[in-house]
Amino acid sequence: MKKVLVINGGQNFGHSGGKYNQTIADNTLEALKEFENVEIKISNINEGYDENEEVEKFVWADFIIYHTPIWWFQLPNGFKKYIDEVFTAGHAKGIYMSDGRSSDNPKINYGTGGMLGGRKYMLTTSWNAPETAFTLPGEFFSETSVDNGPLFGFHRMNAFVSLEKMDSFHFHDVEKNANIDRDMKLYREHVKTVFEKELKPQLV
Repeated sequence: MKKVLVINGGQNFGHSGGKYNQTIADNTLEALKEFENVEIKISNINEGYDENEEVEKFVWADFIIYHTPIWWFQLPNGFKKYIDEVFTAGHAKGIYMSDGRSSDNPKINYGTGGMLGGRKYMLTTSWNAPETAFTLPGEFFSETSVDNGPLFGFHRMNAFVSLEKMDSFHFHDVEKNANIDRDMKLYREHVKTVFEKELKPQLV
């Protein structure tokens, strides 16, 4: 039995009601239903949380799936607060022990003190920006991808605690040109593809 933690980082703030990321989370559960050997826990930051219980969920999980909108090219304030509080509470309790360095040679081995080795994570993001803003010459992100650009720090954060990255999925143009049926279908297919090799029994 594999264990999956789904973290819904959407929130109700300003003109955003968090509904789009709730739809993504619902479609994640639908896609994972195909696999019989899965146990799922869900954290929704809108509903409140206890940071120590969240630490236990990270330690419990084999896979973590993050869902987050992008506000001003960063995580929403509530999701960033969740990460700050939960990861800090997880110091020496299963998330990370140290930054990995020793006083004997402090110039090397930074970022090797994580405690979540053997676990993997997948990131989904939702953007007002169209995909072409990242891919076309002369457009806003200078042909730099989401993962190597705005979310680079998020991925290094996960590497710091020894999580291994799986393929991300990014929803674009969700305010002006959303096609929810199309996009959720593509997303469910992505989840199934990514998790099939992890969750399907191996043939011998």
